[in-house]
Amino acid sequence: MASRIFSHALIFFLSLISASFAARGGGGGTAKVELWCVAKNNAEDAALQSALDWACGPGGADCRLIQNNGPCYDSSDIQRTASYAFNDYFLKHGLTQDSCNFSNTAALTSLNPSYNNCKFPSR
Repeated sequence: MASRIFSHALIFFLSLISASFAARGGGGGTAKVELWCVAKNNAEDAALQSALDWACGPGGADCRLIQNNGPCYDSSDIQRTASYAFNDYFLKHGLTQDSCNFSNTAALTSLNPSYNNCKFPSR
């Protein structure tokens, strides 16, 4: 129930932001709000690893880019690695708050998490 309320509040908030940008633009167009699903900064590494294993296994996320020699491979940063897998799963499974949870180790952001040659797609 609480996640549904949060999801509805998030959609309402993003709609307000979009309307605000459109009003400022004056051109009648609407601003595109992009969202990404990323690992929470305060999530424990063991919890992130477990969620990452699920996302890349039974969850069906495309984890090829976070494999050795891939553009998003970073063996020293579990948050970046998990974020890529979480985001792929999120994009494939409805773009909802529920599809960006991973046992409470992930959250939505409007800040693009892409870095170097690792590009995170968005909705």
